[in-house]
Amino acid sequence: MNFPANLQYTKEHEWIRVEGDAGWIGITDYAQGELGDVVFVELPSVGTKLQQGKTFGTIEAVKAVSDLYAPISGEVLELNKEIQSTPELVNKEPYDKGWMVKVKIANASELASLMDVESYKKLIAK
Repeated sequence: MNFPANLQYTKEHEWIRVEGDAGWIGITDYAQGELGDVVFVELPSVGTKLQQGKTFGTIEAVKAVSDLYAPISGEVLELNKEIQSTPELVNKEPYDKGWMVKVKIANASELASLMDVESYKKLIAK
């Protein structure tokens, strides 16, 4: 499994990549593996305000449907339209083409509550 060191992680298995005041959010390689083949991703519309720890969408796989949780509060700036027509990108490239939403970060101090790669690896090793 792959866990990039430049990302921050949640205990619900989402990741965020921060660049300036923007963040790209997706699910981890571990999460997509647990879900199985992703067949549908439901995302919020552009302009939606996300609240840290609250659901912002769902991901449907052959085995299960799971909620998506916001790693940080912010406003949705962009959706990954590619995964809406090709949801299997979440399985194939969870950190690249499989990202879900881009947000304008509302409160950067919330990043301190997220895990680094080593903490996340310890979480999934349990």
